[in-house]
Amino acid sequence: MLQSFKLFFNCNLVLSRSYSGYYVSRVRYLKRLKEDDEACREALKSGNFLLYHKLSPLLRKTSNGIYTLASLKTSDLEHILEKVGKDKHFVNESFLLGCTDKGEPQFSLEVGDLDRSALEQECRGMFVDLRKAFFMLPGPESPLAAKGQALLRWHQTNCFCSATGQPTIRNQSGSFRVCNSSGITYYPKMAPVVIVLVSDGSRCLLARQTMFPLGMYSALSGFCDMGESVEETLHREVAEEVGLEVENIQYSGSQHWPFPQSSFMLACHATVNPDKTQVNIDKAELEDARWFTYEEITEALRKPPLDPRREPPVFWVPPPYAIANQLIQEWANQQQLSRKLHGLE
Repeated sequence: MLQSFKLFFNCNLVLSRSYSGYYVSRVRYLKRLKEDDEACREALKSGNFLLYHKLSPLLRKTSNGIYTLASLKTSDLEHILEKVGKDKHFVNESFLLGCTDKGEPQFSLEVGDLDRSALEQECRGMFVDLRKAFFMLPGPESPLAAKGQALLRWHQTNCFCSATGQPTIRNQSGSFRVCNSSGITYYPKMAPVVIVLVSDGSRCLLARQTMFPLGMYSALSGFCDMGESVEETLHREVAEEVGLEVENIQYSGSQHWPFPQSSFMLACHATVNPDKTQVNIDKAELEDARWFTYEEITEALRKPPLDPRREPPVFWVPPPYAIANQLIQEWANQQQLSRKLHGLE
């Protein structure tokens, strides 16, 4: 059975959300917008829109130099669309994302067929690759940007029924697609992925793939095979990728992750026998994997590469929004607590 890492080490980094009575009314309002096409079309008249150009979200730079997601009101967006030669009713192609804290509906809209530079000029912003945007956006905005891209991508890749080959038709909110020929209904899906930080007690194991940015190492991860439990996937992936057998497993948290398409990350900690730590890398999966000390980890957490346009450090870890960062921070917190208890700090 998976145990909660938080119960053992009193970490506060696992994502949480405080709810109130207002949350219930907001959720029920969203449910109505998802299921009632007319209600959703009415909501489009007073919505907030996030724009994406070939899946890159639109960001704006504030007066104090901070980048934020550009959110456009319906009237402003319709005006911009007309200025770049697009009918204002194009807003109806948007997909429902959620609601703001004020109860205003939020939508995502793909504008990749329109001139990028003209849109950036009219919107007073710039379209940024989502991976880079994670380094630039405030923490609370990253999940929304990821959700918007994931929903757009899903609709782009599910335009046809897998059973009949006929086109599928979306409902107004974009919460599902239907094949009129077969009657099959398709809903947006996420693929379950286990991500695990392995420790031998005093060090943690991080790895990198060739596709990673230069110098970045992260926790091990892998997709769940059909029929596998989280525990089975975790044991198998660690054995396959680095040739180690894990012992104790502790659950930490979960997160939607938009790459490579739309993944559901299940984050865990695991330990190995300190006498059996020889790493045997699967070169088909990983470029490198090695053990890192507490000192190396704390230094990487203390100096993240805040600007993706600059030369990255020799060793760094994923940005704070990524759940891999959460696992690494939790491990560092546990190590710090252990050192204090043993008088090492």
